[in-house]
Formats: sequence, structure tokens, C-alpha cells
Amino acid sequence: MPDLHRVDSNLIVVLDAILSEKNLTRAGELIGMTQPAVSGALARLRQQYDDPLLVRTGRSYELTPKAEALLPVVEEAMAEIARTLEVLPTFDPETSTRTFLVSASDYVLSVMTAPLLELLGQQAPGTGVSFEALPTEQIVSPNDLLRRDVFVTGTGRGVPGKRQSLFSDRFVCIADARNPRLREGALSLADLAELRHVMSNFGELALTHVDDMLSSAGIAPKVGVSVQGFLPVPFMVSGTAMIGHVPERLALLHRESLGLTIAETPLNASTLIEAAHWHPSKNDDPAIEWLVGVLRKAAELIEFGDDAE
Repeated sequence: MPDLHRVDSNLIVVLDAILSEKNLTRAGELIGMTQPAVSGALARLRQQYDDPLLVRTGRSYELTPKAEALLPVVEEAMAEIARTLEVLPTFDPETSTRTFLVSASDYVLSVMTAPLLELLGQQAPGTGVSFEALPTEQIVSPNDLLRRDVFVTGTGRGVPGKRQSLFSDRFVCIADARNPRLREGALSLADLAELRHVMSNFGELALTHVDDMLSSAGIAPKVGVSVQGFLPVPFMVSGTAMIGHVPERLALLHRESLGLTIAETPLNASTLIEAAHWHPSKNDDPAIEWLVGVLRKAAELIEFGDDAE
């Protein structure tokens, strides 16, 4: 690891401009530096990485393979620098222009976005929220928490850090209303074992409450379709003989329009508890404390509607 005291931190700003523009003149214009100054910084960066980074190809320039590999790393570093500079000892929502980065599942975003944006408009009109899907390549890590302000995801899934429970829902089985296996709106364990399932996928290592429910009943589901998240499930079930499991709010939202039935089953219904998660290093950030409070208020609107006070 390089000695950070001997590294010019300004170089990362220049590197970001060079990687994005692939042109020294435009990079200089972007960050307010002359072309010779950018050229000098590039020489130092080439020495730092032992790589030319930018090479001429005809009349233009192209990034080297090492420079291409640096692109996402530098983008994340610049985002972290911006968020670090936003951490202030006090936070005034009425005057703040901070943009929060919130990562959540498609289901959470579908139910929380509207009440959250309404509350932000009322309490902090200058702030904004950038929404991002949950990572799918791996289980959420401490580094993931550092790169976002808040993760909103189900409890009990091994997410590290601090958390605040927000709202709950229960998983239900949905089927097309004309599914021939339905008997008085119910499906048996044999039906669940024999019918093909629309399965939600959140990454290779991420087990879901649905996986746990079926496994506890001794059912190895026949996968008809695998989809990313919960939102596509009702649409894939509609008009087919497949079944799926989704949070009840999602099932109720699409039941009539898609011709679905919420089927009774012998399974022990699993409860989904959505919670806000954040890195312990953010405990002293008053903006994060405020954001979690607003998320909690938005969750109360989801749970209780206009009766929430």
C-alpha cells in the first residue's frame, strides 16, 4: 500500500477527468487546469501506475487495459470523496442540498419511493435521493455500506452494520385465477412440489425467505423462470400455470389487473421485515440520522396510510 502522506490527492481528480474525457485538453477544461498542467499530472500518474494509461490511436486517444480497469474504481473513489466532504457536524434539512444514495430492492422502491419523496419535499426541498438496486454479485459487505448512505433490505440476511426496522410484510403464494390446480382458492403441498415456480433471484449467494419457506416444507421447487427481484413475478405468473411467492402488498396491487389469486397453502408464511442498514462509521453523521428518521416516517405511511402521525 502506498504511503498516503506522499501521494498528491489532487491526482485522483485529474485521473478521473482523463479517464472520462480521453483527451488532455478536454480534461483540463473539465477541472480548470491548463493542458500542460494536465500533461504533467499524467506523467506522474504514468509513473505511479507504471502504465501509459492513455495512448494515441490515429487522431484520437484510447485508454489502456489498466486504465479501463481503473474506471469503476476511480468513479467510486470520487463518489466517496464527495460523500465524505458532505459529512458536517450539523444538518439543517431546510437548507441542505445533499443528495443521499439509497440502495434497496425493487419491491422496497415500489412502495417507499412515493411517500419518501413527498416527505423530502415537505421537510428538505433542497435535498435529493439517488436510488440504486441492491448488489447481486455477492452478499452485502461493509464496503458496500460505506459506498451508500443507507441500504434498505430484509433483516436476517446477514447484512452487517447498524439497522433500524421500517415495515413488515408477509409472503403469499400467487397463481393465475384460472390455474386448474386451484381447489377453492387453495394449493396443496403436492401442487407446490409439482407446479413450476417463478423464482426471485437476488444473487448467487443470497437466499430468500421464499427459499426458506419451501425448504422447511421439504419442497425443492421446479424453476420455470428465474427473475431479478420481486416485481416481475406477478407478470410472469399471469396467464400461465406457474406459481410464485411475493410480498402481500405486491400481490394485492396486481391481483385484479393481472387476474391473479392469492392462494392458500399449507406453508408457514414467512414475515419480511425491511430495515435501514448503515455503516457504523456513519453513526455520528446527523444527516444519516435524519434520513433514517424520514425513512421510518415513510414506512409508517406505508403501514398505516394517512392515519400515521
